[in-house]
Parts: sequence; structure tokens; C-alpha cells
Amino acid sequence: MFDILIYLFENYVNSESRISIDYDSLTNDLFDIGFQKRDIYNALRWLKNLSCYKKNIISSINVLSNQISTRIYTPEESLKLNVDCRGFILFLEQLEILTLDTREMIIERIMELDINELNLEDLKWIILIVLFNVPGCELVYRKLENLLFNFKEEVIH
Repeated sequence: MFDILIYLFENYVNSESRISIDYDSLTNDLFDIGFQKRDIYNALRWLKNLSCYKKNIISSINVLSNQISTRIYTPEESLKLNVDCRGFILFLEQLEILTLDTREMIIERIMELDINELNLEDLKWIILIVLFNVPGCELVYRKLENLLFNFKEEVIH
């Protein structure tokens, strides 16, 4: 399921063209590529739930952006999000890329994934997908995208 989400983000969602997608055709295309139907339906349901959830969060994103809190992870969340992942989420909060609401939205979306443990690279993709889909987060999405993909290595002489 996770591979499908990444594939869709790279090939459909993150493209510059805004075209309407025929989900029957998309499902067939994904099946033809080699993805399993169950995983395809789970990924599309995951995206649909993201869409439904984001409608409820939008009104409070700007209101709570300056609040600070300490997140205590449940045992189930701690199993899926290792120490590196939890540290990265905290790091993004400190950079003001994530708000309390977007953090919770990301954690909720992660808990919906049918995987046992998320690694740091996969977490970065999930965060990008979520921020891309939340209206009002365009600036922080670009900031995170630049942070993750446009860094420059300095050569030490």
C-alpha cells in the first residue's frame, strides 16, 4: 500500500497538471503495473480519508500554529514510529513546518498504514503527501521539500 501512495504522489498528485482522475482507470492502471487490488483499494481509501480529515483541520491551522506541546506517544504509535521518526517530527515542529494539528494528522495517517514500523525516509514521504494535501500548507510544504531535496553538500578542502 505504501508503495502505491508514493507512486501516486510522484506520478499524479505532485504533477503540475491538475486533471480529474478516473479512479476505475487508475485502479486498472495500478493493477496492470503489478500492484495488488487490495493494496490499491487501501491506498485510495487512505487518500480519501486524508481528504475528509483535512476539511476538519483547515479552520484551526493558523489559530494554533504558535502553541507548544509535548507529544506523548501511545505504545502502538511508538512501535510504528521509532525514535528517529519521533525525533524528526519534533524537529519539524521546532522549525515550524508542522503545527499541532498537522502533526496529529500525520500521526493519524501513519497509524492507518498497514505496516509494522515506518523508517525515516518513508516518514518524510508521508509528511510531504499530507502537507501537499492540506490547503494553507503550501509554504511549509515548499519549505520541507527544499529542506529534503535541495540541500547542497559543502566540500571540505
